[in-house]
Amino acid sequence: MKGVPLDQDAITADTDTKIKARNVNVYYDDNHALVNVSLDIPDRSVTAFIGPSGCGKSTFLRCLNRMNDTIEGARVDGSLIMEGEEINDPHLDPVVLRARVGMVFQKPNPFPKSIFDNVAYGPRIHGLAQSAEELEAIVEQSLRKAGLWDEVADRLQDPGTSLSGGQQQRLVIARAIAVNPEVILMDEPCSALDPIATARIEELIDELRENYTIIIVTHSMQQAARVSQQTAFFHLGELVEYGPTENIFTNPQDQRTQDYVMGRFG
Repeated sequence: MKGVPLDQDAITADTDTKIKARNVNVYYDDNHALVNVSLDIPDRSVTAFIGPSGCGKSTFLRCLNRMNDTIEGARVDGSLIMEGEEINDPHLDPVVLRARVGMVFQKPNPFPKSIFDNVAYGPRIHGLAQSAEELEAIVEQSLRKAGLWDEVADRLQDPGTSLSGGQQQRLVIARAIAVNPEVILMDEPCSALDPIATARIEELIDELRENYTIIIVTHSMQQAARVSQQTAFFHLGELVEYGPTENIFTNPQDQRTQDYVMGRFG
């Protein structure tokens, strides 16, 4: 069975589509890493990408903010439309795109700056604040949205690296939020965190989806089941199955999906 999205009409009928992918292929030199991926990602919801290591889920995630542009030998073809605009349009500035499509990586990566300057960095370079007061307001609002303000309000000049791992990841999320993104990409955001910090990030993801489109790559099927409304299963560079998360885990239509969610390979 080819990787065709399941129940696509049902997915997009009730929710505005944020990103439309059609026949997306990715090549790394001679390696065809992603094969004819097509799916619609709904706005203001959480979409999870699952599948074994090397299956293409992170490769596809990097297509959405053109991070593959930074990889030598990488080539992307097909169509990726966000709000009517082609993501791969050569006239679209990747810096502007990455402000609209923020990214949170596997390991927390705060800048070697203060907590305040970590969050203020994006608004400064994009000219989003007209005064010191506006910048302070953006920093506070972003930290509040990331559930971190109460923990750091009296230590904003401390280094971001002085925070715990879970706090650092929330700081990175605050940094992404500060430039008013439309989409937040998360590539294994909890894999380096302990269970308590992981639970806090998952709660935060659930809160953030009210205002943002969130796409998360995760090796944890339990996490995908907890946080997402849609799930895409990738295998060997193909999108095998895509649909409402409950359907993927309880009534998969492809035998490969069933084998994966039952733990028969991975």
